[in-house]
Amino acid sequence: MTQNADRLLAATPGSPPPEAPGGTSSAAPDTQPQPAGDVAARTAARTLAARTAGYTNEVRRLLDAGLEVIRRNGISSRPRVADIVAEAGLSNDAFYRHFPSKDALVTALIEDGSERLASYAAHQMSKEPTPAGQVRRWVEAVLGQARGEVAASTLAVMWNGSSTRNATPGLHPAAGSMSVLLCAPFTALGSEHPEPDATLAAYAVFGALSDFLWRRTEPSDAEIDQVTAFCLRAAQPPIPQPSQGARP
Repeated sequence: MTQNADRLLAATPGSPPPEAPGGTSSAAPDTQPQPAGDVAARTAARTLAARTAGYTNEVRRLLDAGLEVIRRNGISSRPRVADIVAEAGLSNDAFYRHFPSKDALVTALIEDGSERLASYAAHQMSKEPTPAGQVRRWVEAVLGQARGEVAASTLAVMWNGSSTRNATPGLHPAAGSMSVLLCAPFTALGSEHPEPDATLAAYAVFGALSDFLWRRTEPSDAEIDQVTAFCLRAAQPPIPQPSQGARP
């Protein structure tokens, strides 16, 4: 217990306040009762933190369940909210607490997948010391979505996402964010306009990804080489054209 608290508790009703240094009588500010706002804020913060952790867990379960139901249905049927909450082991109330509609969950799934792909691509690119090697790793990360078991899930999510309100026909939702990763290697390779060049290259590669997914074929190593070579050419500065001599 502090000295000030001792003084406060020892004071009897009607007794004068303690003398301040110098002999003058004054009520020190720190002897006044503290407002309860600090305690209330801390208690509310603890409650909010616990609730946030619980809600984060609910959202992750719903996203994982939504992806599993979409993967299982493929492109033959769209998932129902009832199927998703049953897979997640949650209630309809839990679903609508976080998502206003099924389309909102699909949109969140696409955003989640795009962020994971960008994180994976950035990690793979960081292993390469050369700009050309980084571009190759980027292409491998994108076209790798058409290989193995992940291909079916990618196609199913894209198919479901095409019907959402925020979908842009013919544009892969991850193309824009993924193109940012190409700006640095494109700059190092001599591109005069790295940002638009990277964007165009990204749209082309994601277009190739869509073709592989819909044809249900996996890109070969030779095809990845070809796509990589295209991206490297897109990053090269234009070749100066010889000036035309003056006509006689």
